[in-house]
Amino acid sequence: MQTADTLKEYRKELKQALDQEFQRQALDNFARAYPTGRTKAFAGRDVSELVADIGRRKDWAVQHMDELFAQFKAQAEAAGVHVHLAATDREANEIIARIARKSKCTNIVKSKSMTAEETLLNHALEENGLTVTETDLGEWIIQLRNEGPSHMVMPAIHLSRDEVSRLFTEVTGREQGTDIESLVKVARRELRQRFVDADMGISGANFAIAESGTLGLVTNEGNGRLVTTLPRVHVALLGLDKLLPSLDDALTILQGLPRNATGQAITSYVTWITGAVECAPGPEGRKEIHVVFLDNGRRALAQDPIFSQALRCVRCGACANVCPIYRLVGGHRYGHIYIGAIGLILTYFFHGLKADANLVQNCLNCQACKDVCVAGIDLPRLIKEVQVLIQSQGKKPLINTAAAHVLTHRRLFHTMLRAGKLGQKPVQKGPFLRHLPHFLLAEEYDFKALPALAPKAFRDQWPKLDTAVSHPKYKVGLFTGCLQDFVYPEQLVQAVEFLTRHGVEVSFARDQGCCGLPLLMLGEKEAAAQVARHNIHAVDPNEVDFILTLCASCGSHLQENYPLLLDQESGLRVKARQFGDKIIDFSSFVHTYLRPAKAMFQNTGVRTAYHAPCHLCRGMGVTHGPRELLQQAGLEYVSTPEEETCCGLGGTYSLKFPEVSGEIVNTKLHRLEQEGVRILATDCPGCIMQLRGTAARRQGKLEVLHTVEALTRQMR
Repeated sequence: MQTADTLKEYRKELKQALDQEFQRQALDNFARAYPTGRTKAFAGRDVSELVADIGRRKDWAVQHMDELFAQFKAQAEAAGVHVHLAATDREANEIIARIARKSKCTNIVKSKSMTAEETLLNHALEENGLTVTETDLGEWIIQLRNEGPSHMVMPAIHLSRDEVSRLFTEVTGREQGTDIESLVKVARRELRQRFVDADMGISGANFAIAESGTLGLVTNEGNGRLVTTLPRVHVALLGLDKLLPSLDDALTILQGLPRNATGQAITSYVTWITGAVECAPGPEGRKEIHVVFLDNGRRALAQDPIFSQALRCVRCGACANVCPIYRLVGGHRYGHIYIGAIGLILTYFFHGLKADANLVQNCLNCQACKDVCVAGIDLPRLIKEVQVLIQSQGKKPLINTAAAHVLTHRRLFHTMLRAGKLGQKPVQKGPFLRHLPHFLLAEEYDFKALPALAPKAFRDQWPKLDTAVSHPKYKVGLFTGCLQDFVYPEQLVQAVEFLTRHGVEVSFARDQGCCGLPLLMLGEKEAAAQVARHNIHAVDPNEVDFILTLCASCGSHLQENYPLLLDQESGLRVKARQFGDKIIDFSSFVHTYLRPAKAMFQNTGVRTAYHAPCHLCRGMGVTHGPRELLQQAGLEYVSTPEEETCCGLGGTYSLKFPEVSGEIVNTKLHRLEQEGVRILATDCPGCIMQLRGTAARRQGKLEVLHTVEALTRQMR
């Protein structure tokens, strides 16, 4: 559980996590294997349709939460089950402790339940003098270590067999080996008697089916069935968000849950419990069953037009499986109770601002979590919305105030950049800065060389560029973004030359400014909206066939976020959607509409890999085009593992968390070097800054180019 009070303390915790070699290796192995297993598990299925279906069903259930609770209660009570509703975590714990006292229970066995973790149930019951034993293998291990889970599905993934062996040796008083099968036998032997002695079993539930009052449990270990059947009293604790209208809804979710969680078509056990069954030691010979529903803010969350989608979560843990940050630091440093991207959101609503203030900043906005979510939750957007909420309740960081002022005043921003060009001369060495600015002198920022500002910005070169085209095939308006305009203008110049050579008329509105994504990343939503209004007025989508950008981050933000930022402004809302509909990235435009002939390029066969920018492959949905272009241009394109894994830049993320950012990019480059790659092409100047600057520090043979640079170099 992450509990640091300040960002500085939190960064120290992250550094400690980065030094845990076994955890990093274990998480890395799983992260590399997970996509293959998931793809196989979903083979032959229309995943998009399934995700949409699950989202629709969960949305309907969330909006009818109270009705479903009433229906479930009526059906379950008719079958002899006691149903309770707890407004808070404390109340839920009190209800369960009261049940234990009334039923004279002292020994409790428990199966895995994130809702019980949310309420810190074990602590509350132990304070009431009750003995609680976790019976899921991973949960038992971390209970013995007095830890919380580090993953929602695999709670002890951070531990080695050696650590477990030493723990079991200490617990049993006998030397234990490191063979996994033997360790499982030890756990089974130690836990069996606890099941026999227990008078109460506590479980969670994946589904609560209103039409029949049925609970559904999805597990991979037999302990779940022992917990719910052997003791004379069974208590199920679950959130109101687990309510569903029908068995059909649960079976639909079941098609996605295990496949998305662990790449399994189905888990070892799927258990359905309806009503109190015969049980000799129970009251009147029947089992005593209680179902405790937890609200803890869920009913209020369900009414929110934006955040209600967080309640679609089916707790598969996939958002952690694909998160490049979780992969490095693990769940104890990437969650309070709930882990991964969904944890950054739920922590604010279930455990408060203080618990989430540092955590929610630890997001790259790479959108991998959104891409993999089986319920279709827009996790990156909700994370940013939580960040906005938290910032509105506290003192705003100086960097936010400064960025909001500068980026919403284009002339001031560009004047500062032009002045910076002169100020950098004493520390400039070629295309990079020899020394980092004073505020970035700390060692952890030195993993990459920073680029120097270009001698002449693109906007200052534009009037002298030859853009004349007679009878143009297409008219495109260029959206440059700040980084290419002032740092990498040669990429834009090459693009204009390439496009005009292919009969495309290019226009450039010099009044355009920053796209505003850095502001949104800082949680400055209103300033980001102000920038969006300015750019939509500067670049009229009705005057061109396409608005073309060479920056994936800009493109994704213009396309996806402008309509959201201006959604409440009736006139501009339409314009923002028209603007977004015209956005296209350079590679897609060239691949789809220009289709340059192979004869235009030399066949050099240079071994070339592709880094797919997060905002291109997931934000804009562009995948094959850039790779096919590289092949078309006479390069030897080699497919490499994790082409779509984030480079670690994340806008201002690399400034806030340089130790994590540096590890991500160095790992990526190290693996490419091992593959013998000579050119790494990509379609985002932000990625280029991160990858090229780090490659320069590594002093290897890998060259990082924008796709337009790679194409231009190959032209005859």
